[in-house]
Amino acid sequence: MSKVGFVGLGIMGTPMAEHLIKAGHEVFLFSLPSVPQSLVAAGGIACACGKEVAQKADIIITMVPDTPHVAAALFDANGIAEGLSAGKIVVDMSSISPLETKEFARKIKALGCEYLDAPVSGGEVGAKNATLSIMVGGSEAAFTTVKPLFELMGKNITLVGGNGDGQTAKVANQIIVALNIEAVGEALLFAAKAGADPAKVREALMGGFASSKILEVHGERMVKRTFNPGFRIELHQKDLNLALSSARQLGLSLPNTATAQELFNSCVAQGGRAWDHSGMVRALERMANFEIGQKSE
Repeated sequence: MSKVGFVGLGIMGTPMAEHLIKAGHEVFLFSLPSVPQSLVAAGGIACACGKEVAQKADIIITMVPDTPHVAAALFDANGIAEGLSAGKIVVDMSSISPLETKEFARKIKALGCEYLDAPVSGGEVGAKNATLSIMVGGSEAAFTTVKPLFELMGKNITLVGGNGDGQTAKVANQIIVALNIEAVGEALLFAAKAGADPAKVREALMGGFASSKILEVHGERMVKRTFNPGFRIELHQKDLNLALSSARQLGLSLPNTATAQELFNSCVAQGGRAWDHSGMVRALERMANFEIGQKSE
């Protein structure tokens, strides 16, 4: 069994760490404001700081909200970097900037350690059910070492390429999801305004080339008006910010991603920061002065 560190025990990190503990690994834990007692009761070992976690573990996983939080967890006083020794592996499973990831990897490698960026897709449900899709960037040797741990937390596990490529794949994932939500929202709003039953239209489309997981899951949310998260709009906004800021640095135009972000901004202005991201349709409905499910005159 491995000695594993886990830093960042929020709604995603807690169930992910629990899977590792239940599999029999020795898991050293640190989180702000505190380590959940449920993990300690399950057999996890609470530590005082990231430095202590890194001193005791051979593989150290981070799962925190955004790029600055990863930087702090790694490099602040009493952070993970201070506790590392040569040969250890740092695995960041947060969703952060691909470009900043490459710099973090460079600094960790300079300490004689390996670095994997391994963001996930699947949300809280995927974390709890150990069905996450995990997109990994880093060396094949480090990936092979950590893969048995990934298999305890997820199902679709892919080594995409070098450091930063895992984060790049996650950003690409979030672009596709956002634009698909927007497309499904437009299509169902069009159908409803034209006088058709949007539920029946969705059912018909599920059998053709337009079929998708977004149409299946989020299309149903739009029809049934169930916008409790799920994956919150504010989190998808963060991911699209990564896409747009990285695109600017690369000199790349992402016009439809920018449009999707503006629709999310409109939802936030309506008080929808915590809506499920399928709630993007509400921004389209506001512009149309018409809701899916409303009877067309």
